[in-house]
Amino acid sequence: MSLTASTMLPLGTPAPNFDLPDPSGRHYRLSDFADRRLLLVMFICNHCPFVQHIREALANFAREYQEQGVGIVAINSNDIVTHPQDAPHRMAAEAERFGYGFPYLFDESQEVAKSYMAACTPDFFLFDKSRQLVYRGQFDGSRPDNGTPTTGCDLRSAVDQLFAGETVGVDQTPSIGCNIKWKAGNEPDYISLTQRPARS
Repeated sequence: MSLTASTMLPLGTPAPNFDLPDPSGRHYRLSDFADRRLLLVMFICNHCPFVQHIREALANFAREYQEQGVGIVAINSNDIVTHPQDAPHRMAAEAERFGYGFPYLFDESQEVAKSYMAACTPDFFLFDKSRQLVYRGQFDGSRPDNGTPTTGCDLRSAVDQLFAGETVGVDQTPSIGCNIKWKAGNEPDYISLTQRPARS
């Protein structure tokens, strides 16, 4: 399987707005998280083995940090014609099965993914109180079958540094996973020719 890496959106980028539904039809917007100390926007899906590898640890991470004031939202931007396992009704089942306590939204047009320059699943974007990008990179160094414990240590470190009033280091490791499944003719210009899509 070939892999796709995060584009590493420039640090300091303001959080792009979104207005997306969850599987029940309830819409969530960037402004809904205005009272949160930090905001984590992540692009995930159901079928990707890299997301499946971390989903239980991700649910635990979210429960821990939401209690501390971190707003967390997940977005699925995959084409559900080619990947029906990522359809909204299956997103709802996935969220219930793994205890996702955060909104899991569907980006049917894929425009929100483009506004974040999202490239892979999972792809993480952490914004500070002023909603400036301070971390984009991997959850941790674990990958399917590499034997590394799934702890979320990279993302945890970034959040903990912000809570301690420290500056998050700029030496950040890109997330790696499956490419977002773009609709035919909709692949954005920022997807590098050096990124070889994972055909999962």
